Amino acid sequence: MNSDTLLEIVENALDELKAENVVVLNVQSMTDLADYMVIASGRSNRHVSSLAEHVELEAKKAGVQALGVEGKEGAEWVLVDFADIIVHIMQAATRSFYDLEGLWSHMEPSQSLSRDES
Repeated sequence: MNSDTLLEIVENALDELKAENVVVLNVQSMTDLADYMVIASGRSNRHVSSLAEHVELEAKKAGVQALGVEGKEGAEWVLVDFADIIVHIMQAATRSFYDLEGLWSHMEPSQSLSRDES
């Protein structure tokens, strides 16, 4: 499956469970780690955990197994690694503290896609 199709599955899964402030960063020209980083917020530990599980389940239904999932225990920040797409789901305070968008801010605007809150 190509990364654009998987990205659509990830975005739809996040939408279905009402993820907040979803941002998709195209990082293909900046790193060999992944093509896209998806950053989303959840309202609580339970919401963050549910979002991560739903993303993982929807990808699996499409035939894509996550390479790894980290952070489900505390669920302040859960990372779901699909190789070409890395999904970061965080509580708002954690997201603000680590500011992943800021770390990647030197990216040209045409390289990033943002989606407003649902």
